[in-house]
Amino acid sequence: MVARVDAEFELPEGKSVFFASDLHLGAPDAGASAERERAFVAWMDSIKPRAAALYLVGDVFDFWFEYRHAIPKGFARIQGRLADWSDSGIPVFLFTGNHDLWMRDYFTQEFGIQVFHEPIRHVWGNKHFVVGHGDGLGPGDTGYKLLKRVFTFPPFKTLFRWVHPDLGIALASWLSRGSRARTGQEDYAMTDVTQEAIYLWALDAHRAHPADYWIFGHRHYPVKAEFPDGRGTYVNLGDWIKWRSWGEFAAEGVRLNP
Repeated sequence: MVARVDAEFELPEGKSVFFASDLHLGAPDAGASAERERAFVAWMDSIKPRAAALYLVGDVFDFWFEYRHAIPKGFARIQGRLADWSDSGIPVFLFTGNHDLWMRDYFTQEFGIQVFHEPIRHVWGNKHFVVGHGDGLGPGDTGYKLLKRVFTFPPFKTLFRWVHPDLGIALASWLSRGSRARTGQEDYAMTDVTQEAIYLWALDAHRAHPADYWIFGHRHYPVKAEFPDGRGTYVNLGDWIKWRSWGEFAAEGVRLNP
């Protein structure tokens, strides 16, 4: 239930911690993806002077797979910014989502960026944050949970790595786009956040091990809600396809933008 504190940080005066998720770079086509990528790196440039850290909370890419000597083509702009932030000493924390769950160690080796596959608990100042993408958490969605176990099964990943990158990346990207086309509208159909699976999981975990902020992606609707005890806040970050929304933590608390 994410009780362990993974890391503790001080929040420098005048600085903020930023959160964004669900860029789905690569979808639905190269042109739209490049425009979204440019907008995102422009946002990164605008916040860099006051950034204490950046959390990229899953599905940054609509598909990602790391072969031993190859990665998906493109995404040079965001990789360049990630290298710049890392070289500048600004920590970036990267989470896998359901579309890019095959990340391994490329971002760690190239940019010194930590990659997380499950929710983690960080402390900023005296505030506890639980952060994760959110896929597969809470009740229901048994089909996806089974599929995720198959996709993350090490022998399956080893077999896929034997497929030539030109074929493997093209095939998996096509399947990823098809999956999002079939279910994407559900991400914008949220009517009551308190009935969402991720919210229910977070509320249960909060009752066992309270935290100040529970921050997730996956569901593409930006929303912020207080838990019934008044001691915790749930945030769903939205996305950069429709909303271009993000979260910001400063001395006064977490704000969801825009």
